[in-house]
Amino acid sequence: MDSLLSELDVRGLPPPEPFEHIMHALPALPVGVTLRVLIHREPYPLYAELQGMGYAWQTSALPDGHFAILIRHAQ
Repeated sequence: MDSLLSELDVRGLPPPEPFEHIMHALPALPVGVTLRVLIHREPYPLYAELQGMGYAWQTSALPDGHFAILIRHAQ
């Protein structure tokens, strides 16, 4: 895993705001930094976008019912 971490909390925002915030954050994400996104539901449409843009991700369900998505540049 990358050594640096940035966090974006979009829990509770109405659609399409979570997607828009994530898309806005990605161009500024340096190589070697992982973006941790906290979100209230699993954003399936995001995954196709990430793949097409050259990002790798890992999604984990959190105990409170939310999700954490770790996004980084694919190597």
